[in-house]
This record gives sequence, C-alpha cells and structure tokens, in this order.
Amino acid sequence: MAAKNDPILVIGGGLGGAAVALALGRKGFSVRVLEQAREFGVIGYGIQLGPNVFSMFDRLGVADAVLAKAITPKAILMIDSIDAGEIVRIPTGASFRSRFKRPYIVIHRVDLHRILLDACKALSNVELVPSTSAEYYENHDDHVSVRTNDNHSIKGVAVIGADGLRSTVRAQMLSEGEPRTIGYVAHRTIVAMKDVRADVPRSEVVLWSGPGFHIVHYPLRGGELFNIVAVFRTSTYSEKGDAAAYRAELDHTYRDSHPAMKSLLAMLDLERRWVISDRDPVRHWSKGRVTLLGDAAHPTLQTLAQGACMAIEDAVCLAELIGLANGDFARAFRQYESARYLRTARVQLESRYLWDNFYHLGGIEREVARAAWAECGEAQIFECLAWLYDGFPLPDRLSEAA
Repeated sequence: MAAKNDPILVIGGGLGGAAVALALGRKGFSVRVLEQAREFGVIGYGIQLGPNVFSMFDRLGVADAVLAKAITPKAILMIDSIDAGEIVRIPTGASFRSRFKRPYIVIHRVDLHRILLDACKALSNVELVPSTSAEYYENHDDHVSVRTNDNHSIKGVAVIGADGLRSTVRAQMLSEGEPRTIGYVAHRTIVAMKDVRADVPRSEVVLWSGPGFHIVHYPLRGGELFNIVAVFRTSTYSEKGDAAAYRAELDHTYRDSHPAMKSLLAMLDLERRWVISDRDPVRHWSKGRVTLLGDAAHPTLQTLAQGACMAIEDAVCLAELIGLANGDFARAFRQYESARYLRTARVQLESRYLWDNFYHLGGIEREVARAAWAECGEAQIFECLAWLYDGFPLPDRLSEAA
C-alpha cells in the first residue's frame, strides 16, 4: 500500500527526467529521480530549441536562465554540398520573433541540463539519486515498486520512464525489440571558435545537404565554441571501428563535397560515433501507474531538432494532468497519451519524410528540391512551421473520456 508521502519515481535523469521532476516538484509532489550513471549528466554537445519550448520554460521558471546561456542565431540555413549555394534560409530575427513570439536558440546541452538540475536541487521535495539502475517495475492497484540493480525495491505512487531510446521501462511495457536503425551514423565534435579555419558561416545554424550525408554546425557559449555534427549513410553502421577506419570512410563518403565541408571534417574527433535510430509511433505508452516520456515514448530522428522540445512539452503536460488527477494516475496517464500522441507522431513521421526526401537528395531530385524551395517566401516558410512552432496548448481539466 502506498504511503501518503511516497514519491513519484522518475527513471532517468536526462533532460526529460529533470524537466518532469522540476514540473512536478513545483506543484508540490514528492519526486525521486533514479539515474543509472554515477553522476547526473548528459552528452556534452550542442542542442537546438524551437520557440515552442519557451512557454514550457516559463512554466518551469527557467526561461531567463536558459536565454542567459543560449545564442539566438541570425538564421537557419540549408546549403548545397556541391556548390555551397543556398537552398533554404529561415530568418530567426525580428520577423521570426514577430510571427512566433519567442526565439529560436542553440545552447550547450550541458548548460541546459545544469539549469534544470539546479532548479530541482532548490526544491526540498525533489531527490536526485545517482548510481541506481531500474531493472523492472511492478504495477499494483495503489502503488508501484521498482527493483534496482543492487536488488533493492523502491516504492512509489507512480513511475515515469524517461530513460531514452533504449528505455528499460518501455522494453518491459511493450516488448517490441530494438530501435529501428536507418543505416546512418553521426560524429560530433566541439572545437574552440578561434581554431576554426573553415570558410563557413559562424553566426547561423547551418546544414550542408548532400546525397546520403549532411553536416550541421553552429556557435555555442557566446560564440567561443563551434559545434559540428557530421552524419552519413554507411553499410558499417553496426560495426565498431577505430579513428583511422572512420577517417577513411568519411573521406570516401564526402569525396565530392565542397572544400568547406572537407575543412569541417578535418576537425572532427573520431573516437566515437553514434548510430542513428528511431521507433515507429505508438498510440499508447502507459500501463496502470506507469508511463513514458520523451525518447522513451516517441524517439525521433534529428531532422526537426525537436527531441528535447517534445520531451519538455511532455514533462509539463504530464505534470499538469497529474496535478488535476487527485491521485488517479492511470486516468492522468491516459489523457496525457491522448493529448500528446498525434503531435509527437507527426514529429516522428515528418522527420522521417524530410530525412529521406529533402536532407539527403542527389542528382536531379536535389535540383528539383532546390528550385522548389527557391520559390518559397519567408511568410510561406513560416506557415509551414506554424504547426510546430506555435506550440502546444496545455490541458486545464481532466476529460470525461480519460
């Protein structure tokens, strides 16, 4: 039986887990965040955040802190890998702010995570527990229990699985196997801006688009750092190699690309690469007193740069519904799914479509796409983004159907 002061258990202490812990903690709930790593942390590279996330930051009380650490780029550009010609330009200045009310930003992922964690630490009702891996959960009528890696049982009133693409909570709930791999990998690097020799824009978010590959780069931390991500299709995506093998593969893949791209590739740290994966959308990711959040619920390709934004929207939406549910977690979780699945599924599916049919085209397809986008004005581009950047309306009541 659950005690009155038993916590809501959050599995995973990344961006989504920290956000939902903060959202719940600000509402007065007792929260315990279980993180398998010895320290709470995230992969130390850049992240892009659209204007839709800022109303969520307002609810979390961190909007000003985020803006203080962020950079607002001059524009988002897509550039052709062959001739460096501009394919698409999305201005992110005054006209963008006028249309979407809030900015488009880039920020170091570590900085964003630290802001969320510091806000959690300021709340006495939020406990952050490192070195604790959740092995499985048990759903009971009036509580849940989580068995940890050291064979302890932790009791709570509900479980929120925010444990990412290979979520242990999801694996137990849905039994669907490994994520969907698409044959692409990524190399990520951050270098000092003063060391960048490539002749590339440095104040914008830039994507160089090529047949089966792309490179993204943008500034971080007041322009002192430069974030570079190289992504490409390879038959060796499932194999582990060394830096020399990775370098040879990059040189071959990008052999016909613009010299500026090759200069960027020369700066990459090739000690590690990441396999690009997602999952098919699902309608339901809850069971009883257990639900999922962020990549555990709806992992997406990086095309729209919305993975973190969707997780933070999830977090605030979920906290709002739990606050309205008067202890009926199963009902709150059903409405949470209903509120979120279409929006997150659209992000997943549009990301797949753009990945295959826009980002990585070659030959005549590339030329057609470039000509078509050249006909689009600023207002038309903004309208295409409105479904995403206009944001997500938070629920203010429990529905009868939930």
